[in-house]
Amino acid sequence: MGLELRQDLKLTQQLVMTPLLQQAIKLLQLSRLELIETVREELETNPVLEDESLEPQMEEGLEDRSFESIPDISTQQSLSSERERAKEGYENLNWEEYAAEYSYGGDELREDREELPGIEATATKEKDLRDHLLWQLGMTNLSEGELKIGDYIIGNLNEDGYLEISVEEIAQALSASKEEVERVLSIIQNFDPVGVAGRNLKETLLIQVRFYGYEETLLERLIENHLEDLGDKNYERIMTALGIDKEELSKTIRLLQTLDPKPGRNYSNERPSYITPDVYVVKVGEDYQIILNEDGLPKLRISRYYQDVLANRIPLPEPEREYIREKIKNASWLIKSIHQRQKTLYKVTESIMRFQREFLEKGIKYLKPLVLRDVAEDINMHESTVSRITTNKYVHTPQGIFELKYFFNSSVGMVDGNTVASESVKELIRNIIKNEDKSRPLTDQEIAEILLKHNIRIARRTVAKYREAMGILPSKQRIELV
Repeated sequence: MGLELRQDLKLTQQLVMTPLLQQAIKLLQLSRLELIETVREELETNPVLEDESLEPQMEEGLEDRSFESIPDISTQQSLSSERERAKEGYENLNWEEYAAEYSYGGDELREDREELPGIEATATKEKDLRDHLLWQLGMTNLSEGELKIGDYIIGNLNEDGYLEISVEEIAQALSASKEEVERVLSIIQNFDPVGVAGRNLKETLLIQVRFYGYEETLLERLIENHLEDLGDKNYERIMTALGIDKEELSKTIRLLQTLDPKPGRNYSNERPSYITPDVYVVKVGEDYQIILNEDGLPKLRISRYYQDVLANRIPLPEPEREYIREKIKNASWLIKSIHQRQKTLYKVTESIMRFQREFLEKGIKYLKPLVLRDVAEDINMHESTVSRITTNKYVHTPQGIFELKYFFNSSVGMVDGNTVASESVKELIRNIIKNEDKSRPLTDQEIAEILLKHNIRIARRTVAKYREAMGILPSKQRIELV
């Protein structure tokens, strides 16, 4: 068999994802806040982009002024000279001194204003758990070595106030004895909030029990010996071991619930994050309207100056002209992609709400089974596009705020051959458990039998799967003492 070299011409087609197309796909799956951030970053890097909403409102109506309102030449010259003097004074103004002197209300009559502290010296920040504990540590009469141990202990507390390392590790790191570390730790554990620096839940609760004077009580014995049984709701075993009845155990548990299992959380710097809907669904008359939330989204446009440059109205070397041409191309594509994103979001939301009309009117129980293909076929789009545009998007409806993905759920078979949405079944399970006898919670099998009476055929393991997805405990752990 001989070997030879030859050239062949072959014609093929392949799909190539250009950077601009990748950008358009990325914009589809961005949330509203992420889109605003992306647009602002593009405004900073692309000089040909302008935010139309930042146009000064003062310029509106200037061309409509009548000639009668225009001052004469001498008045114009006088005004011009005054503007120049004002401009010079404005440019020469020492802004640091101005801020220091005039940022304190009620201090105008003081003669020693120059001695007041500057703004940066009076800025405050919210105190966190570490700051609160270090302040208390500084008020103690500990030695320098003990203060160092205390600072190390406080630095190794998590946000719930628990000590994450052992006494041995602290002693080894600071070349101190275990007795010294234990003594400083016991002092810190009685700081405010009480129970801080505990090494586990039991120690944290016992510190609070002893601080509040519940030593050698039933509450201390319950925490010391039966905390795990309490977590498993094994009340019979606890009553037998402690020799008490149900009423006495219930009273002790209510006292236990007044203690704080996470003493450090009151000093957490975490702030709740609020959901801002991307779309509003508003009922107008007998119909529903879709309104996109574009609040805060910059209104982009291409600078007229750079358009004139490309139109050869302004002379410019060819390399700079090519740079501007590329930037205008990117800006145009970005504006087009954002418009396409908003249009797609509107069409997808409109289609979903059309399928879920009964949900809008009556609530979650009337949610219908829906898959991506249903919406994609309804609006003539690909399923992947529908999936991307519904990612991290929220809609405000008469029934509350929901993620768009929420409306896509599998179907559950009914006895009569119809189907019901899985979310509707979850809501029904939630209501069944909410109204159950707390002293004898329903098992998953019993819940499945109740659902069968509602014309819903579902297996016990499916009930368990839905219950776990909703964060509901098993029946044994839902027992409560009445």
